[in-house]
Amino acid sequence: MKKNHLGSTLDDFLKDDRLLDAVQATATKRVIAHQIATEMKRRRLTKMAMASRMKTSRAALDRLLDPNNPSVTIGTLEKAAAALNRRLTVELR
Repeated sequence: MKKNHLGSTLDDFLKDDRLLDAVQATATKRVIAHQIATEMKRRRLTKMAMASRMKTSRAALDRLLDPNNPSVTIGTLEKAAAALNRRLTVELR
């Protein structure tokens, strides 16, 4: 199949500018934050109730749900998954 475009891909551009890893990490965090918020809404869980289930503070939960805050630990993600009766899966590709 013949390519109908010239130049590089967005991934190539980001890789050249050394931004690809940061962009991918931010995208992953946004997806996870959205999934947790959606599940909380589905279960009608308030932030206080969720934080209580996670045995953490409301501020820590706010950081987890903030799609622009990339600093989240695997431990926090595990707590959130357990609080929602879900399992966290992490993989390398």
